[in-house]
Amino acid sequence: MLAVRGGYGTSRLLHGLDYQGLQRRLRNQPIAIVGHSDFTAIQCALYAQAGIKSFGGPMFCGDFGAQDASEFTMHHFWQAITQATLTVASRTPQRRAVDARGMLWGGNLAMLAALVGTPYLPPVEGGILFLEDVNEHPFRVERMLYQLHQAGILGRQQAIVMGEFSGARLSDYDNGYSLDAVIEQIGNATGVPIVTGLQFGHVDDLLTLPFGANAHLVANAGGFTLKMTDYPHLA
Repeated sequence: MLAVRGGYGTSRLLHGLDYQGLQRRLRNQPIAIVGHSDFTAIQCALYAQAGIKSFGGPMFCGDFGAQDASEFTMHHFWQAITQATLTVASRTPQRRAVDARGMLWGGNLAMLAALVGTPYLPPVEGGILFLEDVNEHPFRVERMLYQLHQAGILGRQQAIVMGEFSGARLSDYDNGYSLDAVIEQIGNATGVPIVTGLQFGHVDDLLTLPFGANAHLVANAGGFTLKMTDYPHLA
């Protein structure tokens, strides 16, 4: 099941979904539910209310329907939904060595922040949280991260993995405050290791990530690897 596109409006649907019915229907039948951006709200609600795992990944219009569909995106999509294990890697140097295990979850930062205090945000303990967003200035990214931090969510995670924060154009108002500065600030405030360089977000070349999988993250000065198991996959 592919989300057609992102945008806005999923929050108004959450109260009307039949979570118990979906849980009964999907309990013994793997299904690949895929999307990102605004669809993050539905993914969080499906897991929080029914334990249903899904995938952060490409959508019908913008990705599959692109005039020149990304070979990278298509390859990683089919790999993710047809294999029992998945490993992604990056050569982005990391400031801090990390060796963490936990449930992989996350998605669009604005949607996660908007779900704080609702029954639709999964109460994940010891997870690996991946994040992305689009058209958000660094100071706004920091504000949303602090909302997650001050709500006690970031401190309960083993690690945070930063995806793409695309589309924002710094202006004089930003006064030179960059995303790197945000990451340093949040890392210092939370004490939680932050890994950067994940190819996930509002970009052409997009990974597919199983929301709810068991994950093992290893990061060092040479980059990182993220290995995922225990998620729905199609034979």
